[in-house]
Amino acid sequence: MIEVSDLSVKRGARTVLQGVSFEAPRGAVSCILGPNGAGKSTLLKAIVGLLPYDGRVTLDGAPLRDLEARARAKRLAYVPQRTQLSSALHVETVVGHGRYAHTGGLGRVGEADRRAIQDAMERCDVVGLARRRFDHLSAGEARRVLLARALATESHAILLDEPTEALDVRHALELHQLLRELAEDDYAIVVVLHGLDAARRRTDRALLLKEGTVVASGASAEVVTPEHVRAVYGVELLEDAALGFRLGDPT
Repeated sequence: MIEVSDLSVKRGARTVLQGVSFEAPRGAVSCILGPNGAGKSTLLKAIVGLLPYDGRVTLDGAPLRDLEARARAKRLAYVPQRTQLSSALHVETVVGHGRYAHTGGLGRVGEADRRAIQDAMERCDVVGLARRRFDHLSAGEARRVLLARALATESHAILLDEPTEALDVRHALELHQLLRELAEDDYAIVVVLHGLDAARRRTDRALLLKEGTVVASGASAEVVTPEHVRAVYGVELLEDAALGFRLGDPT
């Protein structure tokens, strides 16, 4: 379980996150919601150690701050919203980067590493892309490859920042299905989402942020409610409408 307690992040004199607390248990898909600028990506980066923070973050009871970088990378995997990967890299090489915490980046890939890479590629259905260049992939293929890289770490906690961005309906549904399968295999999954319908239908728990503070946290169906949506997004949530939302009255 990932536990975040009273986490705050400042950038210069500006407070980006203030007193954020939530839990993301194993065996569940947890999501982070909120409008642009709410602090969703900042929260993920703080959890994985990319940004300094005040407060406490633990994984299965162990404070992540006390772990050195390689030890933390073995226990917690992060799939960023965007990547700066070299376009010339083959897919198999990209997935192999997930073993860096185990090999130290020295290129000493053993049998256990090869098995982890193969298993991750099979799980994400990218074996057939192994010799393709990363920059030749579709958006959906690239997302699956980055998730395979995370799985290759063999950590059981994975954080993903807007993994369905730019995906068509089919690829988005496939990714949500894969995240569900991982949760059923006792992974702790935390995913930043924009879509409220996907949050209600595809996740178990939700954290709703506005301007860096927590508006609601708990079961997704109890967080994504008309009252919370109106307060945070300024739109009305229609329970029985095909699209589910309409613009709210600004007054």
